[in-house]
Order: sequence, then C-alpha cells, then structure tokens
Amino acid sequence: MVARVRLRAAVPGVMAIALLLAASCSDDSGSANPSPSTAGSGATSSVTTTGTTASPATPSTAPATTAPPAPTTPPTTAPPPPPPPALSDIKLKLQRLATMNAPIAMATRNGRREIWVAERAGRVRVFNPANAAVSEPIVDISNTVSNGGERGLLGLAFSPDGGKLYLSYTNTQGNSRVDEFVMNGDAVDTGSRRNVIAVQQPFANHNGGNIVFGPDGYLWFGLGDGGSQGDPSNNGQNVNALLASILRIDPSSRANGEYGIPPDNPFAGGGGLPEIWLKGTRNPWRFSFDRSTKDLWIADVGGSAREEIDVLPSAAGRGRGANLEWSQYEGTQRLKGDHPPGFTAPVYEYSHAGGNCSITGGFVYRGNAIPSLQGVYVYGDYCVSRIQLFRLDGAGGENRDADLAVPGGELGSFGEGPDCEIYALSLGGGVYHLEAA
Repeated sequence: MVARVRLRAAVPGVMAIALLLAASCSDDSGSANPSPSTAGSGATSSVTTTGTTASPATPSTAPATTAPPAPTTPPTTAPPPPPPPALSDIKLKLQRLATMNAPIAMATRNGRREIWVAERAGRVRVFNPANAAVSEPIVDISNTVSNGGERGLLGLAFSPDGGKLYLSYTNTQGNSRVDEFVMNGDAVDTGSRRNVIAVQQPFANHNGGNIVFGPDGYLWFGLGDGGSQGDPSNNGQNVNALLASILRIDPSSRANGEYGIPPDNPFAGGGGLPEIWLKGTRNPWRFSFDRSTKDLWIADVGGSAREEIDVLPSAAGRGRGANLEWSQYEGTQRLKGDHPPGFTAPVYEYSHAGGNCSITGGFVYRGNAIPSLQGVYVYGDYCVSRIQLFRLDGAGGENRDADLAVPGGELGSFGEGPDCEIYALSLGGGVYHLEAA
C-alpha cells in the first residue's frame, strides 16, 4: 500500500507518548448531564513558610565555631518512559465470535457488559461476549429503513445514563434521521419513538450516519456531503448546510424543537447553522473519541485518490469550528480554490494503490489484553478489508499493515467493547474480536 504521512503542525506535543496510558473502561464516554465544554483548569500547589523572629542574642565571649556543611543529595530525575513497541512487533489475530445479518455498528450501555449491534436492514441485537450468545432483535425498524448501497441502519448509541437508545438510519425516502427510544429495563419501548433530527439527502451515497455521545455528554452526528461525485451542491464549504459536517446537539433538550444547541457550538450565536461543530467532511466513516485523551479521530472517505485520518485534540477544543477542507482538498491534494479558514490537514493519508478505496475508521486501543497495542489507532479499508495500525506522536506518525485481513472481506465497521477491547464487523456477517496472536 502506498501511503504518505502528513503531520498537522498546529497540535505539537498533544499526542506525546506520555499520554498513552489506558483509561478505565468501566465508564462510558458520556456524562449523564450534558453541559457545555469548558477549558480544563490546572491546580497550582504552593508552599508557604512561616518563620519567627528572635530577639538579638547577647554577645558571647566563647570562640565562634562553624558547623560542618550538611551532606547534599543530588537531585533525582525520573527516567524517561520506555519507547512504545514497534508496530512491526505487534502480532494480532481475529477471533470470530458471532454471525449476524450485515452487522454495521456497535454500542455499549452504561453499567452493562453486553454489546448492542445494529444490522444494516434495520434491526438491533444484543451480543454477550462472555458466551457469544446473540439475542432476537430487541427493536426492528426495517419497515422504515431504505437498505442497500450506502443506505440502511447506519449507527446506534445509548444516552450516557443508558436510559435511551438512538438509531441513525436512512428512511424509505433516503433521508438521514436519528430517532430516540426509551429503554424499559432491557426492553425497547417502541411506542416512545420520536424523531430527533432529520436531514434531506439529495443522492443515495455519502450519508455518513455515525452517532456517538461524546465525553461532553452531547450527541455527535456525522454527515457526508450528500453524495454523487465531487460535491455538486458545494455542501462541503457551506456553513448553512448540515451536510458535509459533524453536528453536535443536545437531544435531552427541546429548546430548538426536538433538540437543543450546546451554547459553545461555533455557530450558536450566528454565522452558520448552530448544529454544526465542524465542516468539510466528504463521508466520515467512522469517528471516535480516544478513551484516554478524549481526542476526536475521524476517518473520512475520499474520492478517487486519497483516504484520510484527522485528529482533533481535546486540548485544542476537539476541532471546534474546524474545516477538513472537502471539497477544496482531498486529503492534502488540492482540487480547487485555496485552503479555507480554519482548515485542518489530515495527520495521515493513503492512496488507492493495492486495491484500497474506502477507509473504515476505528478506535485508539485502550484495553488491557494487548499491552503492545496501547495508544495505537486500529482501522482498515473496506475494499481490501485489512487491519491497519497507526501511531501518532510528537515527532511523527507511523503506519503499518497488521498483516491481518477480515475473513470474507467487507470490513464495514469497528466497535469498542465496555472493556475497551476492539471488535471488527463484516457486512458479510462476522463479528470478530481483536486479540494478541
């Protein structure tokens, strides 16, 4: 595979190896009470020395003596952390745990060890990794879903408290929707279904569809440019179009009809649609938050030449108001015009050499079962269905083919279990667990 690395100079040091410490995965990424993002505050420790002033001493006729100097201990410096293992030393395998009908997305629920899996036709099943048991569908919306091509049930997520299930899909008219269901214990209350947001799609492709509750407790919703080829409607650079964007909304609020607008969204005060967090996506498939650093990782499907990975650090606002440049640029390749304001270049891109054609985004590994994989972004490409490993640090980026392919191909998605272990989903039916070889 022909690949190029391009670092985004605007974020030096943020991805330092010192940050590659595993976060606890007993805690879901969201917060039960959404609140606007705030800048982190550092605590400063100070030491105050209190002294007393003695009265002048009476002069002594005794000869003066000088105490020997106290021995000094040289300061100690903690040794630097050992370098991470080379990507070439990481050996992996895929263990098939279950078979479903075109599994396309995964979600976990706060406090639970099971995994919820969406099937593209419009059904959701519960999968128990402990015994590989797969339930009957707990919800079936297939009669309202357009299925085929790039359409279907495309994403699912639970509210941070686990009380509500959200499904992202294209309806029978081909338009993008996110619907909410109330959970009654382990059952879905189908009578509670309500549409949260609907976005018209002009063409059948580039729907995006990923939904995630972020570390801030808000719902993040990824949308492509609306389809066809070359962004004919110029949605990529139009801040008055929801398409070609990642949106950030508060579904627990009805201040804006069916959802609220977080007050720190870049266009909450005007200048663009208030739902938009960032612009310039062609077809974000998929995006995820690093469980440890809370950085946002986006895999954006390219056109005829480039596939790209974008990293938006938590310390820099996770890309608030950023522009990933489609359709001015495809990766770092200029298509038309100049760099737009606030542009963010990919941290990594690769060509379509070797049969690659469509990136499938994954997760930064934060589990415990594969220590050598700690802090490595695991992703792949749908067309060749091979697992790829990418590490970003303060000095550069490194990518390696893991020499591992999904049996039967059709690598449609990755998932992260409640223990931060990674799964691969094949639209051919397989649910695979990533393990050390």
